[in-house]
Amino acid sequence: MCELLGMSANTPTDLCFSFTGLTRRGGETGPHKDGWGVAFYEGKGVRMFHDPEPCATSPIADFVSKLPIKSKNAICHIRQANVGNINLANTHPFARELWGSYWVFAHNGQLPNFTRRTGIYEAVGDTDSEELFCDIMNNVRENLPRDAMPEQLAETLVGLAKEYAQQGVFNCLLSNGDWLFTFCSTKLASITRRAPFGPACLSDVEVEIDFAAETTPKDVVSIIATEPLTNDEQWDIYDRGEWKLWQEGEVIATGKVDVPEHKREAELVAPDPSLHG
Repeated sequence: MCELLGMSANTPTDLCFSFTGLTRRGGETGPHKDGWGVAFYEGKGVRMFHDPEPCATSPIADFVSKLPIKSKNAICHIRQANVGNINLANTHPFARELWGSYWVFAHNGQLPNFTRRTGIYEAVGDTDSEELFCDIMNNVRENLPRDAMPEQLAETLVGLAKEYAQQGVFNCLLSNGDWLFTFCSTKLASITRRAPFGPACLSDVEVEIDFAAETTPKDVVSIIATEPLTNDEQWDIYDRGEWKLWQEGEVIATGKVDVPEHKREAELVAPDPSLHG
């Protein structure tokens, strides 16, 4: 499977601390060694880094972990391949343009028999995840107005997410730079940090930070991850079928839908050695 990391903040914030913790799971403390990627929104632009190599030993990941890119919305993904070859085209997150904005998507799960509906968006790689993203984009483009409000978008996204979760495991992060949509099919957690800020220590590597020294009293920063990244903070664990729409670090809409319980992640198809290449 894979792991997700997202950020929603009310002020441009760097992801260095959380990203450092996540990268250890890409071949060191975890099995997610089949590539990684991260996208940082900067105004209307998106700064993206991708690498099909294990992020725990990737020089590019090491560079990014020390680069204080300031962003209000960010999405990161580390991959354990189940569907699609291990190559650059198949590394998440994926991006497409819609209505003058870049939409960025990352998926954790597996829908091995998924077939995308016909539309102008097509996959470049050969993962079910990118096919799902293109299906979302085609559906939104065809059925919603350009000026759709975030809550209206969320209604459509929740309907699609519920449909996908009927077919397999579908945990996702999706953003257009203004909001961040999150959906939990099996596993997702979040934490919102606000004043008074305090220290935190990563679970996967001995790195500690004092957020009080890095923030202002007005800052609100929310982190969403497949598994909690720190061992000394209280994370909120999503329920199966729970979704949240984030904006400026706060939840602006939330709900829960019924989704079936599929195979545990450990029981899903194991990575195929032939995927390399």
